[in-house]
Amino acid sequence: QLQLVESGGGLVQPGGSLRLSCAASGITLGGYHVGWFRQAPGKEREGVSCINRGSDTTRYRDSVKGRFTISRDNAKNTVYLQMNSLKPEDTAVYYCAADFNRYCSGSNQYWGQGTQVTVSS
Repeated sequence: QLQLVESGGGLVQPGGSLRLSCAASGITLGGYHVGWFRQAPGKEREGVSCINRGSDTTRYRDSVKGRFTISRDNAKNTVYLQMNSLKPEDTAVYYCAADFNRYCSGSNQYWGQGTQVTVSS
């Protein structure tokens, strides 16, 4: 069964850090372009970061550059999003998504169920 499962979300104070994981089953995630997206209440989903299948190209939205880092561990079939210096405006449900052909696209073949990140004092 094809599945992406996010984990690592939670409640953190401003300035804190979290590492999100996107673990895949049923597909070899290393063969896919993977992206992280987020959706805050009342807002549209937005792209946060993406990594190509070769792991030699990454992209970040401007508001997270220098604070977030995307990476993958093919041996664990997992993609990570390290989030540092978190701000209240980073509060959202974070989703990972994978696509075989499209890099950094809002349309993806596979989506996870999401993990909540709340940044608050």
